[in-house]
Formats: sequence, C-alpha cells, structure tokens
Amino acid sequence: MHKPSLCAVVALALATAVAPSAATDETDAFAAVKKFDDSINKGDAKAALSLCVEQAIVIDDFAPHVWSGGQGCGAWFNALGAYEKTNGITDDNLALGKPWHVTVTGDRGYVVVPVKYTYKQKGKPVVESGSVWTLALQKLSAGWRITGWAWAQH
Repeated sequence: MHKPSLCAVVALALATAVAPSAATDETDAFAAVKKFDDSINKGDAKAALSLCVEQAIVIDDFAPHVWSGGQGCGAWFNALGAYEKTNGITDDNLALGKPWHVTVTGDRGYVVVPVKYTYKQKGKPVVESGSVWTLALQKLSAGWRITGWAWAQH
C-alpha cells in the first residue's frame, strides 16, 4: 500500500481549511440582481416584484423617469408595458455584463453592471450597448431585495 507523503497531506488539509466559501454576500446580492433581470426578461412581473421592497425607487430613461412610494417597481413595470406598447417594442432582453462594482456593507448592497439591451421596434432589431444599471439592495430575512435602481442609457 502506498502512503501519501506528509507534505501532500498537509497541503491538502491547508487547502481545504482556507478555501473560500462559494457563496458570499456579494455573490448573493448580485444573484438577486440576476434573478430580477431574468424575471423581467421572461415577463414574469410577480417574480421580479418579489425581489423589490415596496418602497423601492426607480429611475429610468422614459417618462415620467421616476417611480417611488408604494409599489415603485410595480408602477415602473406597468409603465414599461405601456411604453413598449405605445412604441411598438417587442422581444426585449437585458443581457447583464460582468459587474463593475458589487459592494456590501452590513445589510446594504450596491451593484453597478453594464447591460446590453436588445429589442425590436416595429419589427426592426435595435441594440443598445453600454447602458449602465446601478442598484441598491438590502439584505432582509427573505434574502437580498432591491431598494432602488437607476438606468443610464449610453
């Protein structure tokens, strides 16, 4: 029987002891943003809105540009649907890039991520590259929730 060397055993033990946890507050906060994005892309308002606090503040590039107070995310989601219908927008999709910033301080998070927004307007493909989505989050008992976000078209 072959016995492993003492160095190999110690190296394996140290690697196991100091291996970073796969889940961190930063990865969990960004996972909430990703889940919100996926829900929007699927048109699943219920799932998307479950990731926002009731008093969330939303800033976006279409009028009235800000939604706040009770149901901020819900009011924005409804306004988006009306805006898209009025402007002949279909097949919209937000593709998140690699986050530029994911910062967590206690139970508060801050995420800045570049986004590629694609859609069809009156049947013609449109690509908006270089937009930036900045989100503020809070860690609650149910997990990370969005307290506000701002969209910057570029």
